[in-house]
Amino acid sequence: MKIKVLLADDQTILADGVRSVLTTCPDFEVVGVASDGLKAVEMTASLRPDVVLMDIRMPNMNGVIATQEIKRRFPDVKVLVLTTFDDSDYILNAINYGASGYLLKDTSAAALIDAIKNAYAGDTILPAKIAKRIADAAKMVSNDREIKLKRKFNLSGREVEIALMLYENFTNKQIASALKLSDGTARNYISTIYVKLGAKSRQEAAEKMRAVLEG
Repeated sequence: MKIKVLLADDQTILADGVRSVLTTCPDFEVVGVASDGLKAVEMTASLRPDVVLMDIRMPNMNGVIATQEIKRRFPDVKVLVLTTFDDSDYILNAINYGASGYLLKDTSAAALIDAIKNAYAGDTILPAKIAKRIADAAKMVSNDREIKLKRKFNLSGREVEIALMLYENFTNKQIASALKLSDGTARNYISTIYVKLGAKSRQEAAEKMRAVLEG
């Protein structure tokens, strides 16, 4: 069974180029091209693609909001951001709204094909350059917040870093990718954080941190 792909890009020449690349792979079926975010949402509803390749800056509705809406209405659809912009705000917002990954348009054809297959399989796609952006953004938290958590829960530097990423709604896979940890190592850190916070779940951990950081 082929992977159904919807393209969302307001630049026709670029969309045509991506379509040409994908048609070389027998595993894909390009089911349509949306010229803006609103049409991407509408076409996802009607065509039910497996993967949406989503640009960011588009008219009517940008790719970040379109991603949020698609994941809200169709959580099983994978959204893979493909854009020329590597601004950390875009990256974080798209990932936090449920995007399976973030690729720049200078990626190779082979890498794009692999990324779509991996996203379809449930993986998080974050090339090294993008992962560094996320890690850098995570480190931009104020020293005051770090100090508060360290003092209250006796966390190590790495534990504070991961705890704050948990607080900002990063998934385990996103934390592992951003900090270049194995999934198992990330889970071990998170388990230790839960113990130190006296929490049994991600939600409870976030509540305990919120009480310290915002109380």
